[in-house]
Amino acid sequence: MQEIFLALIAGLVVGFFFALIKLPIPAPPALAGVMGIVGVYLGYKLFHWLLPFIQS
Repeated sequence: MQEIFLALIAGLVVGFFFALIKLPIPAPPALAGVMGIVGVYLGYKLFHWLLPFIQS
């Protein structure tokens, strides 16, 4: 849980800094883009979860 909290704080700092120097955010600005990133992560985790079943 601490890792998630630290990642959120780091994201807030980076987002604030990018807004301060008037640069576009280094992340997808739309919910669809964020969900794509979540999908990539979940697909990666699913592969590693299914790997023992695939190998046997």
